[in-house]
Amino acid sequence: MRQAPAGFAGRVVRWQQTHGRNTLPWQNTRDPYRVWLSEIMLQQTQVATVLDYYQRFLRRFPHVKALASAELDEVFGLWSGLGYYSRARNLHRCAREVVDLHAGEFPRTAEQLQKLPGIGRSTAAAIASFCFGERVAILDGNVKRVLTRVLAFGADLASAVNERELWAQAQALLPKRGLREAMPRYTQGLMDLGATVCLSRNPSCLLCPVREICAARAEGNPESYPVKTRNFKRSTQSLWLLLARSRDGSVRLHRRPATGIWAGLYCPPVFESWDALQAAAPGARLQEGAPFVHVLTHKDLHLHPVRAVIAKGSVRDAGDWFTGDEWPALGLPAPIRKLLAA
Repeated sequence: MRQAPAGFAGRVVRWQQTHGRNTLPWQNTRDPYRVWLSEIMLQQTQVATVLDYYQRFLRRFPHVKALASAELDEVFGLWSGLGYYSRARNLHRCAREVVDLHAGEFPRTAEQLQKLPGIGRSTAAAIASFCFGERVAILDGNVKRVLTRVLAFGADLASAVNERELWAQAQALLPKRGLREAMPRYTQGLMDLGATVCLSRNPSCLLCPVREICAARAEGNPESYPVKTRNFKRSTQSLWLLLARSRDGSVRLHRRPATGIWAGLYCPPVFESWDALQAAAPGARLQEGAPFVHVLTHKDLHLHPVRAVIAKGSVRDAGDWFTGDEWPALGLPAPIRKLLAA
């Protein structure tokens, strides 16, 4: 194990206090519900995007018991457009477990928090650090970048063995005194450094509080870290969407299966081909819209919207009709919501 650079934690804590982000709505609180909600929303999502969703969620679900008592459809509706919908499903499951198994109180250690649905090791550590001052390391994508550069940690993080070693390094770097105050600042400071200074490309090394002890900067190659060789193969899929409306303006929507693309959300009828869509709407006057690409994490969806006005009584499928007052509250994938709004 590499020796931890002296003074690292103190530099991060002091920098965060004066130069870090300190005014975000989920900061300056030790309420685990609010911290947990923000941590889940911020997974693979930019802060600017999360801000409005976070406030809307808190207005509707001000505490964990309110979220636990809600229906999943309402949770999906408020989450709609934020993406990665398994997060919303796990959010709801987690709230119910906190209420049913923990009397509405979040566990106070990262080890116990990690046993809840949707809370991984780094998220559990963030909650425990922010709310309870536990001396435990986080290691999300931004933090991996900061630490591998400071340590010149060049081992391939595609290997589980190497990632475990980095976890051990992260733990060794943690503050050792005044944890109740230092741990929240340190944890937030690492996040802030990765988000605003130690960027993937063109890092602002001159603004970095740990530049004097950063091994990658001394080598002159910070952008060479972190090392991760595993490549995910992207795939493509074409889907035809039947945007069926009745004469009163209602739209026909189905709930998607519990697994696969847009699992559990509401969508228009989806078909693998133009011919299959035509066969499902015999005699309907179909109007093809402009196809477009919707990008998922590892897949590009080529979507072909097809509009039609269909009599309600002529449809025989598992879907339902929703009025213009009803469908906006449903959990809808972002591209579907835009198509319906148009």
